[in-house]
Amino acid sequence: MQEEEINYELRLYVAGKTAKSVTALANLKKYCEEHLKGQYVIEVIDLLVQPQLAEGDQIFAIPTLVRKVPEPIRKIIGDLSNEEKVLVGLNIRPR
Repeated sequence: MQEEEINYELRLYVAGKTAKSVTALANLKKYCEEHLKGQYVIEVIDLLVQPQLAEGDQIFAIPTLVRKVPEPIRKIIGDLSNEEKVLVGLNIRPR
């Protein structure tokens, strides 16, 4: 059996454990498990801990999801509760 490769590198920017941040991460994990099982990695960056990292991805609002790979880079702002919008934004075809 062939090892599945990581096709999606996702970075979620949050500021502490706010309700929106927690919801965004929960929603993101759910969608990834449903549509990208075994093909993704999620990096959560807390800007209260590492504020300097906001500049690199030009983060102006939180929570913000950044798809680093595959290119082009895409960003989605908000709690990611609209699954269809997230899948379209990340260019993921529902299974």
